[in-house]
Amino acid sequence: MVQQQKFAVSLMEHLVTATFVLDREGYVVIWNKSCERLTGVRAEEVLGTRDHWKAFYAKQRLCLADVLVQERTAELDQLYAVHAQLSIYGEGYKAENWCVMPRIGSRLYLTVDAGPIYDAHGSLIAVVQTIRDNTDYKNAQSKLEKMAITDELTGLYNRRYFTDHLNMEWRRGMRSREPLALIFLDIDYFKQYNDHYGHMVGDDCLKSIATTIQHSLLRATDMATRYGGEEFCILLPNTSLTGALKVAAQVQANINRLQIPHADSPISSSITISAGVASLVPTTEESSSRLTSLADKALYEAKGRGRDQTVASDTC
Repeated sequence: MVQQQKFAVSLMEHLVTATFVLDREGYVVIWNKSCERLTGVRAEEVLGTRDHWKAFYAKQRLCLADVLVQERTAELDQLYAVHAQLSIYGEGYKAENWCVMPRIGSRLYLTVDAGPIYDAHGSLIAVVQTIRDNTDYKNAQSKLEKMAITDELTGLYNRRYFTDHLNMEWRRGMRSREPLALIFLDIDYFKQYNDHYGHMVGDDCLKSIATTIQHSLLRATDMATRYGGEEFCILLPNTSLTGALKVAAQVQANINRLQIPHADSPISSSITISAGVASLVPTTEESSSRLTSLADKALYEAKGRGRDQTVASDTC
């Protein structure tokens, strides 16, 4: 039995997976070589202590193994954004989170598993925690998720994400009874611009306009989208028609200041935009499509009046 225990300890100490073990009182009894390499903390610094948290966090908090030792699984929601039981038998847990590793000074996305070890009588002997660095995977996943919701050329949100977000804000507005505003923006005579300067220059123009629109927004809740082609939109939660018109005027002024030459525009020597603005208090009687319809109609009217102007919806 003693020989088997020594073998088990030796095995854990030389595992390629970062592993540490806490006894029933929460003291570190094993801190393997892989754990040293991952955290930059040597075994002799933590063995026989409860200071293992210092390898992962700047302030004291529970590690997953501590949760099992102290039987505090009810606190998992507060500790980890992602967590689950390892099996249907409920004998362990897995969790994920970002950790700014104090010793090595790196921010890592760690996936951890913690499982209890019991004696023949069912009493807890120890808890084993394994740790894997999934930072590269998480960054790649985040990049793919961002690509799925953003426009490749301009970096703004794409139309698909706008639709989902609009519906979410509509539901939020129904609960709060606060107005939701939408601005549709269209670059005037952009086809003629592309025909005259070429599509590469046209792409540069679209990127400049997109950046200017984004920089014109002052609140984190405001969202700019490339709606399609040369058309953009801005979604403004908790914003009246008056407030939305001020945002549209600011965007238009900032774009005018760019002074992007447009030799084939019949209305100006530089790039201009037309805008349609609408604002509604969301209700169960209407859907978000009512808001987009009003803003689109207002944009169409702005074009009909000669472009390079903003028109507010007459139904608010």
